[in-house]
Amino acid sequence: MKNIHNLTDTIVALATPPGVGAIGVIRLSGDEAINIVNQVFPAKDLTKQDSHTIHYGTIRDDNNRVIDEVLASLFIAPKSYTKENVIEVSCHGSAYIHQQLIDLFIQKGARMAQPGEFTLRAFLNGQLDLSQAEAVADLIASNSASAHSLAMQQMRGGFSNEIQNLREELINFASLIELELDFGEEDVEFADRTKLKELIFKIQQLLKKLIDSFRLGNVIKNGVSTVIAGRPNAGKSTLLNALLNEDRAIVSDIAGTTRDTIEEVLNINGVQFRLIDTAGIREAQDTIEAVGVEKTMEKIQQSALLIYVFDIIQTSPEEVQADLAALANNNIYFLAIANKMDLNPYTKAEHYTNNLLTEDRFIPISAINKMNIEFLKERLYKSVVSNNVNLDSTIVSNARHYEALEKSYESLSDALNGIDAGVSSDFIAMDIRRSLRYLGEITGEISTDDLLGNIFSKFCIGK
Repeated sequence: MKNIHNLTDTIVALATPPGVGAIGVIRLSGDEAINIVNQVFPAKDLTKQDSHTIHYGTIRDDNNRVIDEVLASLFIAPKSYTKENVIEVSCHGSAYIHQQLIDLFIQKGARMAQPGEFTLRAFLNGQLDLSQAEAVADLIASNSASAHSLAMQQMRGGFSNEIQNLREELINFASLIELELDFGEEDVEFADRTKLKELIFKIQQLLKKLIDSFRLGNVIKNGVSTVIAGRPNAGKSTLLNALLNEDRAIVSDIAGTTRDTIEEVLNINGVQFRLIDTAGIREAQDTIEAVGVEKTMEKIQQSALLIYVFDIIQTSPEEVQADLAALANNNIYFLAIANKMDLNPYTKAEHYTNNLLTEDRFIPISAINKMNIEFLKERLYKSVVSNNVNLDSTIVSNARHYEALEKSYESLSDALNGIDAGVSSDFIAMDIRRSLRYLGEITGEISTDDLLGNIFSKFCIGK
């Protein structure tokens, strides 16, 4: 982000999505925000109005031409999103009007905001910490109830409070170790090493809990990439249609009907599964089918969850086990779906299970009759949300936070190793300071222009 410290300017941007709509909102923030709009709003003197009030009038250019009838909402510092003077002009939803108004406000002294600059100012002015600011972007991007809930919890400071508590406990002990360094020649020990180890173990347990929650948090935020794979005519497309409860994929008795991948989203209890129906895996009969099979293998390698579908009439247990051995890698969780159970209801799981395919991963269904589909959905959900995970607890969904937590954990491990090895206080202090620095990077108590620029450049303009 350029000019990251240029905070004296008054900035302006469209705060609503571009395009035609009923209304658009143009937001200004800075010392001169209200004065700038007041110059072109003859209905009343906005500089003499109270904060959190709305005023109707027209916006006129220097030739007294009416650009639009608007509502001007005032938020006087520090009672605003950015803790600066903020004014939001609600106008009609014409892209032409939006541009005319923005050009006029720039002419009167504002400048175009950079991506995320409103939220950056909120952070720098102490309205939000860095993790709360990042949650604003996650909230805007949320497309499920769970993602929305996760972003709201973080934006309201739930995650920040946990990090702050961890830092305070570490700081208390770190200060005692730093005190030892001041009396280094006198060989005194202010920080009880046994209690310090207990504290580090305790903090590491809390860090591990947050680190382990990232898998679920990432799933809630981004969805679960889920591949439906198997041999031709196993019923993959029929299963996709049954899961979605609509005819999304073409179903045919002709082998190799699905030549390319089909992607759809399935929401189960607030968790989004990005379902990918793939070409049947077999020796390709032509070049196009060969490309489809190659794409299937690529999608499996890139996904988090594999739904392997097989026809219980046409596929032997040995073939199922051979397919899974070839398809399932260490990084992917799979469920084996025994399809067409209506044709052979006496099939038993133990006929197919081995060390790789355990009975809990074997699910008998009839996709065409939608038999056991709800049970399959339940198993899909449980595959990513374990019974002992509380969705209301603090869950990490941000990759930057995850990386900082891991580095903080590793730094504390180094401190523990140092204590056990009897190293001097300055080395232990260095490890604890490093751990504190990584925790501080999460909330922004320790930050750099490069870090802030990278985070806020990903925001939309106007937020």
